[in-house]
Formats: sequence, C-alpha cells, structure tokens
Amino acid sequence: MSVKPTGRPTRPRRGGPPRRAGADLHAHAPTRARLLALRVLERVQRAGAYADVLLHSQLARSGLGPVDRAFATELVYGTLRWRGRIDYLLGRFLDRPLDRIEGIAATALRLGAYQILFNDRVRASAAVDEAVRCARAAGAERVTGLVNAVLRRLAQHHASEPLPALDSDPLGHLMHAQSLPAWIAARWLELYGPAEAAALAAACTETPPLTVRANPHRGELAELLDELRPIFPDARPCRYARYGAVLGRRGNATALPSFLAGRFTVQDEASQLVVGLLDPQPGERVLDTCAAPGGKATAIAERLALDRHPGRLDLVRRAARRLQLGRLECRAFDATLDLAEFARDGGFDRVLVDAPCSGLGSLRRNPDARWRVRETDPARLAGLQKALLTRASRVLVPGGVLVYSTCTLLPEENEAVVESFLRESPQFAPTPPHEVPEEVRALVDERGYLRCWPHRHDTDGFFAARLERRGSFAQRAASCAQRAEGERRPDGRAERRPSG
Repeated sequence: MSVKPTGRPTRPRRGGPPRRAGADLHAHAPTRARLLALRVLERVQRAGAYADVLLHSQLARSGLGPVDRAFATELVYGTLRWRGRIDYLLGRFLDRPLDRIEGIAATALRLGAYQILFNDRVRASAAVDEAVRCARAAGAERVTGLVNAVLRRLAQHHASEPLPALDSDPLGHLMHAQSLPAWIAARWLELYGPAEAAALAAACTETPPLTVRANPHRGELAELLDELRPIFPDARPCRYARYGAVLGRRGNATALPSFLAGRFTVQDEASQLVVGLLDPQPGERVLDTCAAPGGKATAIAERLALDRHPGRLDLVRRAARRLQLGRLECRAFDATLDLAEFARDGGFDRVLVDAPCSGLGSLRRNPDARWRVRETDPARLAGLQKALLTRASRVLVPGGVLVYSTCTLLPEENEAVVESFLRESPQFAPTPPHEVPEEVRALVDERGYLRCWPHRHDTDGFFAARLERRGSFAQRAASCAQRAEGERRPDGRAERRPSG
C-alpha cells in the first residue's frame, strides 16, 4: 500500500490510555525486560498459557529490578489489552494478514507497536530498534528486516490511519478501536446495543484498581487505610463492600508488612460482594465448592473449602495461614460427581458455587482471556456450571442459602443456568430482592440477581444469584441435630464448636 510521510509521529487520541509526560526511561535500557515480555507473549499466543501465571513465574527468576519488572508487566498486559487495535493498524502496513506471519515476528511487531501507539515514555525509534533486537535474540534473525520496516512505517504514518467509528461501523469499532474479538463484539452489541457495548469495552481495556479486603479479625478498615495512605495516598473505602478498600491504579501491596501479617488480602470489590450476598453467620457450616485460589473462601468465617485440584488448594491453605484463619478444612474433590459424603453429617447451612466460567467479566484484569476464550466455550461451560449447582444443592439443609456466582457477563452462563436449575428444583427459590443483605441490595435487580459492571461500578463484571431451600423449622432442626451427633467425640462428649 502507498503511504504519505507525516513527519514525527504523534499518538492519536482515540480512547487509548492517557498520555503521560516524561523522559524516554527505557530507550537505552538493556532488552531484558522487553525480551522477557516477548517470550511471555509468544507462549500465550502459541500455547494458550495464562499470562498472569506465566509472567509471575518468569519475573520471579528474572533478576530484574522493580522498574524493569514493572515495565515488562506493562508490555505484556498492554499488548494483550490492545491487540485488536494493534493488529488492525499493523495490517495497514503489511502485505499479508498478521496471523500468517511467523510467531516471533508477529509478537515482536505487536510488542513494538504497543510502545509506539500507547507508551509515550519510549521514543518510536527506540521501540523499533528494541523490537528488532528482541526478535534477533529470540532466534528470528531472518524476520528482523520485516519487523524493522513495518514498525518504521507504523511510527511514521499511524496517526493518519482512521479507526472505525461507532455510529457508522459499531462492530468494526468494537473490534478495531476497542480491541475485542469479533464474536465478543457481536454478542455484546446484540445484548447491550452500541453505546452500552462501547462503554463496557472501553472499561475492559483500562487498568483495574488495586482493591483489597481488610481482615476484620486483625483490625478495623479505617485503621488499615490510615496505615496504607502514606504509600497509597488515594486509598478509600469501597463503595459497597463492607471490608473493602480501593488503593489506586498503581502499586504492589503484597510485599507490605501489613499484607504479610494477614491484615488484608487483594480481592476485587465484586468478588467481595459475592460473600456479602452469601452472608455467612457465626456458628454456621459453610461450603465453598470451587475454593481455589481462596479469595472468597478466606472471607468466609467457618467453611469446608473444596476444589478438584489438590495443587490449587495449597493456595487456599497458604492464604488461610497468612490471615490466621483457624476453622478451615480443604479437600480435593470433583464437585460435579458426588457430594453425598459431606451431607451424611447434616449438610451445610450455606453453600457457595463460584463456578468456572468464560471470565469475560474480568477482561481488564486478565486481558489474555479475550483471545483465549472461544465462541463455543460459554455453552460448553454452562453444562458444567449446571452440574456443579445441582450437586451442591443436595448438601444444603432446609432453610439454607445457596449462592451461584461467575465472573462473566453472558446470560447463558448466568441467568440461564440458574433458571434451568430452578425449573428442575422446585424446593429452591430466589431470595426476594428486599430480603437480600443490605450490603449488596443496591446492586440486585428485580429478580434478585446481583450484577456488577466494569463501566458502571469500576469492578470486575460479576453475576450472582442467592437461592433458598424451602423447608420447615423442624427439618432444619433435625439437620442440626444430625450434624451435632456426627461431631461428638469418641468418648461421647460433644466437641466444642467455635462461635465465629
């Protein structure tokens, strides 16, 4: 294609991250941070690796300092968030589709393009040169000429390349300006309309706030905020979550002494609100069927945490030890099969099914999910979600509470699963909206379903339904008596249970 020189490039103002003034901090830095980012992105693209897990493991043994670690993290997440727009603009300067270009070359092009388009602290010339050096260091010497030529043309001419407008091409806008895969863009347009879908997509390309949950057994939320404000001056209580605090858009809280001492844990506000909807009470027996990595499980005072993967339960155990939670039992078990052994001693007062899902509500936190999740996944996952909900319902005592939650936005994984379950389980009914816990009442719709939205509440996208099992007081009392009998010691004396 022919292009016209436009002089020194300036980044277009089209809904991307805000420009930040400052020197080119990384123009002369070694390529180690960029090379690490390239290798992470290549494995995410080629092998479907989870970006957060892979990046964490690579950084842990990289030997990079804090500045370069932060830079590598920005490169990985920024490139994944904006891949749709990056690919669209790169395509204007390529003679063949990007997906037909060798893996290392495509990844180097995306990595360099992200810096040219979205990082004002890196000069365009440095971004081009470093992308070439990274490709060479990764063993792709023969594509360095292509990487160099395409990125130089992008740097010179990208400002004159228009992006699709929402009013004239809503699908193209969501795909190429807001960086969504075609199937997600089409589905959101169908569900929400152009304006709402665009607002949601824009929120999903933002960096999420750092949100934490205070441990109420280790101090008051106000005390924790006072302690954290010298490091996070914008720290404030969450709008809805009782024990939550928003610390800001930047920073790492997991190395702080207060975190290591169990004063708080990192958890999005929407995730905290799921436990608020469950509302466990002192002395109750609570089951979390999909407990790992333990954010919600550690927020429940007394519970038996369950997950099918033994290794993942180690995450729950470590979090529980840090938070000094004593009444916690973790077991590896496939909850889609049978939970009968957990019901023999009287069942549970409350059950949480935080089901595996497509994760489309957490795209701003896990940007690789938009490129990993396939169009057929939500329907496939709905069957698993229904099985988990059905199995878990069988261990709930009469009068007990069952909460089903996901971090996705699609109705086939949310309302459709719950309503299918309710049609087959007449002994269950949604909690009326006016009877849900006050902490979450403002976020519950007329059907009693909890909804959190990135563009409305600045949280991850979450869905949760609180269901109650109908039953008489006598039935509940019988379950409690059966449970008490099962907890007696061999000498016949009842084992003392904690009160909270």
